[in-house]
Amino acid sequence: MTRKISQLGPVGQLAYLPQDFDAAVKHWTETMGVGPFFLMENVALGDAKYKGVPTGAVFSIAIAYWGDVQIELIRPENAEPSIYCGEYAVTDQLHHICIFVDSIDEARAACAEAGAEILVEGTVGEDGAVIYVDAGQGPGGVIELLQNMTGADAIFQSIKDASIDWDGSEPLRKLW
Repeated sequence: MTRKISQLGPVGQLAYLPQDFDAAVKHWTETMGVGPFFLMENVALGDAKYKGVPTGAVFSIAIAYWGDVQIELIRPENAEPSIYCGEYAVTDQLHHICIFVDSIDEARAACAEAGAEILVEGTVGEDGAVIYVDAGQGPGGVIELLQNMTGADAIFQSIKDASIDWDGSEPLRKLW
C-alpha cells in the first residue's frame, strides 16, 4: 500500500523565489535573524526534465536554517523551462515546500496515487534524485521530494551548525 505524501516525511524546507534575491537575503538575515545563508551558484539537475521534456535550467540557491527547517532562496540563472520561469514562477511568497525522502521511487508512487503531476525531475549528484510535483494546488503549491545524494546530510548539518548562536556576521557565504 502506498503512503500519502504527508507520510513520506515532515516538511524540511520552505522555499522562496524572490524578485530581488539580495533584498530577500537581507530580510531573512536582518529582520528575521535567520542565517547565515550558504550560496550554491549555477546549479543544474542531472537528466533534468520539465513536464517530461529535457531542460537546461540553471539556478542558484541560498540555504539557511531556522531551527530544524531550511529556508531556501532561489535565483534562476537562465530562462530554460522550469518551475522558476513561466506559470509556476510565483515570486515573493512561499514557492514550494520540500520533504526529504528515503526513496524517490516510494515518493513517485505516493504522488501518482494522489494524482500529483510531476513538473520537474532529475538527479542530484551521483546517487540523489528529486521530483517537484503539483498535487492539485497549482502555482504556489508545489511540493519538492528530495532523496539526498551521499554527503548532503553532512553539508546540511554544517549549515545548520553555523546557524546555532550565529552572530550576524557574513550573512551570505559561498558554499560553491
